[in-house]
Amino acid sequence: METTFIFLHVLSAFAVLTTIVIHSAYAVGTAPERAASVTADALWNIGAGGTIIFGLILSIGYDTYDFFSFWIIAALILWLGTGEIGRRAQLGFAAGDAAGLATGRRFHWIRTAVVLLILVLMVWKPGA
Repeated sequence: METTFIFLHVLSAFAVLTTIVIHSAYAVGTAPERAASVTADALWNIGAGGTIIFGLILSIGYDTYDFFSFWIIAALILWLGTGEIGRRAQLGFAAGDAAGLATGRRFHWIRTAVVLLILVLMVWKPGA
């Protein structure tokens, strides 16, 4: 059963990364179709929810992972920040003016860096 939760956790992470790729089109100046943006937002919600739910199940329900490991606590703190950072990026992109676009780009790239940092924590597990 643990393998199933790992699979679902990683699948959820792919949904998050897909969102980052789609939203990068806004950040580089090529606006995707509205349907792609809606899909990306749905994938973010599914992916963020899945990563936290399955990650907590793995860290609390199995002896393989210790919930109080540095890499898990650090990833949780960073995960909490990605929601607000993404919200600010979307507000910037939605503004439609040059200042809003610059704000959206800045927060998008910050969120991208934070998600990649979480990925580094998940792969290399520092402090484990």
